[in-house]
Amino acid sequence: MAREDRRRESEDKLSLQVDHEKAAELEREFDAEMRFRPLGISGTWIVAGLLLSLSVFHFYTAGFGLLREQTHRGVHMALVLGLIFLVFSANRKPASTVASGWWHPGGVPLYDWALFGAAVVSSLYLPAIFHDIAFKTGNPDPIDVAMGTILTLVVIEATRRTMGWALVIICVGFLAYAFAGPWMPGLLVHPGTTWSQLADHLYLTSQGIYGVPIGVVATYVFHFVLFGVVAMRIGLGRLFLAMAMAVAGRFAGGPAKVAIFGSALFGMISGSSVANAVTVGSLTIPMMKRLGYRPTFAAGVEATSSTGGQITPPVMGAAAFLMVEFLELPYQTIIAAAVLPAFLHFFGVFIQVHFEAKRVGLRGLQPEEMPDWRAVLREDWVTLIPLAGLIWKIFDGSTPYMAAFWGIYLAIIVGLMRSTKRRLPVVEIVLVVAWALLLSFGRKLLPGDLSDWFNEITFGLFVALCVAIWRLNPAPALHWRDLLDAFTVGAKYALAVGAAAAAIGIIIGVVTLTGTALKFATIIVGVANDATGLVEAWLPFDKLTLIKFFTLAMTALVCILMGCGVPTTATYIIMVTIAAPALGLLGVVPIVAHFFVFYYGVLADVTPPVAVAAYAAASMAGADPFQSGNTAFRLALAKALVPFIFVFSPSLLLVVPGFSWHELIVTLAGCLVSITFLGAALSAYLVAPMTVWERIWLAVAALPAMGAGLVPLVASLVLAVPVLALQLMRRRRLAHAPAG
Repeated sequence: MAREDRRRESEDKLSLQVDHEKAAELEREFDAEMRFRPLGISGTWIVAGLLLSLSVFHFYTAGFGLLREQTHRGVHMALVLGLIFLVFSANRKPASTVASGWWHPGGVPLYDWALFGAAVVSSLYLPAIFHDIAFKTGNPDPIDVAMGTILTLVVIEATRRTMGWALVIICVGFLAYAFAGPWMPGLLVHPGTTWSQLADHLYLTSQGIYGVPIGVVATYVFHFVLFGVVAMRIGLGRLFLAMAMAVAGRFAGGPAKVAIFGSALFGMISGSSVANAVTVGSLTIPMMKRLGYRPTFAAGVEATSSTGGQITPPVMGAAAFLMVEFLELPYQTIIAAAVLPAFLHFFGVFIQVHFEAKRVGLRGLQPEEMPDWRAVLREDWVTLIPLAGLIWKIFDGSTPYMAAFWGIYLAIIVGLMRSTKRRLPVVEIVLVVAWALLLSFGRKLLPGDLSDWFNEITFGLFVALCVAIWRLNPAPALHWRDLLDAFTVGAKYALAVGAAAAAIGIIIGVVTLTGTALKFATIIVGVANDATGLVEAWLPFDKLTLIKFFTLAMTALVCILMGCGVPTTATYIIMVTIAAPALGLLGVVPIVAHFFVFYYGVLADVTPPVAVAAYAAASMAGADPFQSGNTAFRLALAKALVPFIFVFSPSLLLVVPGFSWHELIVTLAGCLVSITFLGAALSAYLVAPMTVWERIWLAVAALPAMGAGLVPLVASLVLAVPVLALQLMRRRRLAHAPAG
């Protein structure tokens, strides 16, 4: 009886941890990408059906075969762009009531229904004429130009409604550049183009709207987003939070460290910063405030930790999947390269949180304030099966979308098998094993005339299996309504990123049509060369190193500035298109150049004035949003120089040519030392409170450790000796000082 009481008490505590309705409400309030307009009954049913169709389409094609490339991307865009005009209002302002009248059928104005039709028709026209594209490319018919024009305008308007003006202005600027080429100065000059040529390139080729960005979203990103949503619904997030509390809750500043560990674990199944912030923050932020953390600091900790989800394997942000296509590398290579950068991100936040807790004197959680992690593990260990299956399929050579399919499938089965009533699901397990064997080996066992229908047969059996398990299980942990809701929520997350991907296709199309990428690269390297000439005589470095450093510094600065108004994925693609060629000219390995941009692009979600993750966390903390954004940005600065390190010491990414264990160990040690020193300087505490000059001195001492090699590391440690000595003496003096 006592054990049952403890289990029930633990469940009661944890039931407060993941409130999906509250999380969704916060996302709608602070994330413009989830701010849907209220709809009438008919409009609600239509939108729900389309969202569910979008998820089912991607789930089915991931497991049973993708459609032809243009068709797959066309269907995806038709549903995504069409839905945007049904759920996002033209003024982008949240409404509290449903619009009524004959000109608002279903709560949607007639002009948005017209845009819905335009988006669907123009998106599906290209797949419909697929067999004639080879003859039309370079010589489009008037109808082709018209459809290309409509889709371009539709994409720009959909991007404005979901992402705001920043990305739209960039798109329009690139379109203007395509026509203004003959009048541009210096290296930016080009012959110019006509609208017919531009529409042909953007619409009929694979280097425009139907290019790599929309292909990656339709083929990879959607599936992993859907997996994360379904995995959360079966209880995996609750298990992660309990594990984080068990690991870090009892130490100084426990709730803040729980936020870091919880966000890192949650980031394994979600690449969304806002979703991470509102889910984990709903537990950790109130606890941080209760233990004495300032509201702005509590919000900043959660926001900065949450942004790390985009670089945390195995489910990373959309930019990671774009990297797969741009670099033509397997996803497991990207995962391996991301391991240490992700670790250093969370270590940078952890070290500042630790110093802040010590400086302010914040305690950890008491045992009675934490759930019984053993009870949670006994209850929820089974939710790790989908994640394990996903990782297994990624590393056994399967495509990312097939791995995501298996992860979603296993999450559905686990959710349906888990019962709130105590019993061993023997029949369900037998059915699952039988279906898995059929899926793995069935094509070889079926006769020839049936093997052609293998995908349809196995999908039908999958549906029958789910129904059978649900019928056998009177009280499943995942009700069918929760499953349908998870599929619709997963589709909602895909709308904004789909519009952004199409808009970025416009930018890439202009760049490839005008041949601008190499010109931008030449300009960037030229500016870096001029800057090198000003300081070369004063610094003990060779000219190439200085040029590379200034090129990296300009790229990092532009990434941070773009993050003020453009989300991570858009920042990554734009900067890779422009800056990666410049880094390539300087001999930087492509995967290193892409990770450099990606790492700084992650700062977009905590870069004021558009720091969406920080604003969502600030709402839960009752803090000033702008100050919370500044705090989050400061917490992210401790590891801000890490990308420079893996440019000059690529072994930190593990999978680069010329990998060296010696270089890796020395570089990693240098990173840890540098981040620790910078974190202490920013927090004004190491082992005792620090004076201003000690903070400046320690920040300067952190810089040499960023260099590749043992000598710079030793130099940092030697430089820090005076501060360390003073800190130890001050700590001893404070320890012996009389209380009060």
